Amino acid sequence: EDEVVFFSWIEYPSRAVRDEVNDKVMADPRMANMMTPEQTPFDGKRLIYGGFETFVDM
Repeated sequence: EDEVVFFSWIEYPSRAVRDEVNDKVMADPRMANMMTPEQTPFDGKRLIYGGFETFVDM
């Protein structure tokens, strides 16, 4: 069975803007259930680095 992994990142104009956005995300009640280790949308123990192919490069 093949799995598809998508990786992305965000570039902010400054650290202050990044901090402001992160604070808003962490305070968003829609994110609350994903902020506990039991409810994360992924298994952090299974994360690995490398071995991936680029699917889309923009």
